[in-house]
Amino acid sequence: MVDKKKPIDTKLIHSGEPKPKILGSVSMPIFQSSTFESAGETSYHDVRYIRLNNTPNQIVLHKKLASIENGEDAIVTASGMAAISTTLYTLLSQGDHFLAQDSLYGGTHTLMSKDFPRRGITFDFIDGNKPETWKSAVKENTRLIYVETMSNPLLQVADLEAIVQFAKNNNLISIIDNTFASPVNFRPIEWGFDISIHSGSKYLNGHSDIVAGAVIGSHDIIDKIKFHLDHYGGSLDPHACFLLHRGMKTLSLRIERQNENALKISRFLELHPKVSKVNYPGLVSHPNYQTATSLFDGFGGMMSFVVEGTVQNSDDFISNLALPIDAPSLGGVDSLITRPAVSSHIGMTQKERERVGISENLIRFSVGIESPDDLIDDIEQSLSKI
Repeated sequence: MVDKKKPIDTKLIHSGEPKPKILGSVSMPIFQSSTFESAGETSYHDVRYIRLNNTPNQIVLHKKLASIENGEDAIVTASGMAAISTTLYTLLSQGDHFLAQDSLYGGTHTLMSKDFPRRGITFDFIDGNKPETWKSAVKENTRLIYVETMSNPLLQVADLEAIVQFAKNNNLISIIDNTFASPVNFRPIEWGFDISIHSGSKYLNGHSDIVAGAVIGSHDIIDKIKFHLDHYGGSLDPHACFLLHRGMKTLSLRIERQNENALKISRFLELHPKVSKVNYPGLVSHPNYQTATSLFDGFGGMMSFVVEGTVQNSDDFISNLALPIDAPSLGGVDSLITRPAVSSHIGMTQKERERVGISENLIRFSVGIESPDDLIDDIEQSLSKI
């Protein structure tokens, strides 16, 4: 067991690793077996089986994930949306109500707005930076509050300390999607959140080659989520577990570089005459800069911005780039760029996007670990063509 006080760099390497090493293997082996020999288990949920989330590759990840965010327990899932949906369906029942930040990842927004009403679950969106308005949205059947560390794609930073206190004062479960920040920049459990969720496909893995999710929290909460996940079937297969495990070993190094790159690029974009707006919490001009500075150890590798002109100008800018790849998703070593209106938030109507401030020409940029000067040169040449 690695000491909780150890730096995250050390915990990413050593926490959760089998002791002694399996047949001396320094690298965690892939246990490509769906089922395991019985060891006298007396509970269905303890039977060793991939779908029941208790195989060696899964267990190592659970321990490592809990350690790096100083939670009691964790569980991996087949995708980030599996983590989000399973968590919410575990904690909400027909007739329940919850609160959610008004600017969220498109998949989460669609789940809440399209699927929950069919199941008799209601919710209200709240402005994450107006605590004075939250109390009026609470009902007798309100069960939880859901936010993102940095909102997707506008990079808003809610008053997270106030969220935690509000949840405690109103007996609500506090849930945060910590994907954009990663545990290197922010560890929600340390700040009092009950549950931290990640799309492991993004920064945790870091190489754009798997889809995975993770939930971190108390033993009691994770046990409840595992119970439902066992039945829903959203378990992570051994090879994906191996790739996620391997990717996490370099998380600190990658995030450090992405923090530096994104800050440098955002400052360049902010001063460019063809860019009308830049959303990056590391900029002094960002409306939530002070909040971000007080909460985070780094501002992350995600930003969004608006190029002057039409949607066609934005598309031309993206297509003229040589290094960033026009693709959905984020958090990998390669820089990825996209318009949320046609990718991450395409499931929302244009009216819904406009309501939360996502314009059709907004560009989301996931900054990789390439040379920042090369990325800036590439951005400059592309802007010069529009």
